[in-house]
Amino acid sequence: MADSSFDIVSKVERQEVDNALNQAAKEISQRYDFKGVGASISWSGDKILLEANSEDRVKAVLDVFQSKLVKRGISLKALDAGEPQISGKEYKIFASLQEGISQDNAKKVAKIIRDEGPKGVKAQVQGDELRVTSKSRDDLQAVIALLKGKDFDFALQFVNYR
Repeated sequence: MADSSFDIVSKVERQEVDNALNQAAKEISQRYDFKGVGASISWSGDKILLEANSEDRVKAVLDVFQSKLVKRGISLKALDAGEPQISGKEYKIFASLQEGISQDNAKKVAKIIRDEGPKGVKAQVQGDELRVTSKSRDDLQAVIALLKGKDFDFALQFVNYR
């Protein structure tokens, strides 16, 4: 019988982020506490630009956006928001989306699987993802449960389970 496998990836569905951004923009335009403060949220290339006329308001815009991301099932670990920067009379925050697992993070995950996972489970780095293989599907389930129990500083998804 062939080995069973799955891939560990860190991806963000851009359409869901776009939907969350549009929902946040709509809420910001309608909410009373954002009237007259120049609050806005929009795409700026492949980054997200949040603007308002005070530091507190721009942080509130970020909070609204984060709540919309959570409602759409996107991990906040994938959002890398910078500190508020003053630009003229406006405060701005640039946020970017982190995708892919870096080599260092992939090695950390592989080491956890090797050290704490069931015997006979192999993990190999393939670009910006990790392939986990084993003869037993139960062992793969145990690895998924093990990794879900760990707290990484990046989002993980498990795909291509065969």
